[in-house]
Amino acid sequence: MPLVPYVIEQTGRGERVYDVYSRLLKERIIFLGSAIDAEVANVVVAQLVLLESQAAERPIQIYINSPGGSVDAGLAIYDTMQFISSPVSTICVGLAASLGALLLMAGARGQRLALPHSRIMIHQPLLYGGGISGQVSDIEIEAKELVRTKKTLLEIMAHHTGKTPTQVEKDADRNYWMTAEEAKAYGIVDRVVNPREAVAVSRLGPVEEDRPERSESDF
Repeated sequence: MPLVPYVIEQTGRGERVYDVYSRLLKERIIFLGSAIDAEVANVVVAQLVLLESQAAERPIQIYINSPGGSVDAGLAIYDTMQFISSPVSTICVGLAASLGALLLMAGARGQRLALPHSRIMIHQPLLYGGGISGQVSDIEIEAKELVRTKKTLLEIMAHHTGKTPTQVEKDADRNYWMTAEEAKAYGIVDRVVNPREAVAVSRLGPVEEDRPERSESDF
């Protein structure tokens, strides 16, 4: 079990102890620092909904250091980010791969950030499981579902990067690794944050930069 740091604060009623994630949540910060599965997605979705209910007009920050994970779990987080009215900024710290990269690019325009040595990777959905067995008709059903899922993910990535689905499909055919600056050029993030910048990331507003316009072939 990973070690969870605790924070002790002095209040008018004495000391109050928080685990670090709960303390960050008070500042409207969500830290996604693991592979994405149903349990992780449920926690992140609950945090997003809670923060919106507390102050819909205030921004939410999601720090991402994730290798990706379950498509269904990742899309649950993605849909919630798009559904709530609170603007959601995303910050890559370390790694945003696969669905982690998709969530990174899904932040509010101008508020998608990466630290200088972050690594970002996109690829097509993977089929896990060594030996596929069953009736041919069942395998055909699963294959069609995988193709549909791939199309959905490509359209989402095209929408948020300004690339065409065809270009994203070509790039994501194999693991496509990018540095923070390359991810900025690709349209995944809007700014690479230098640690020496005087302005805290928590106070950064939208970046007034030209982003590539989407092709008419995008949805």
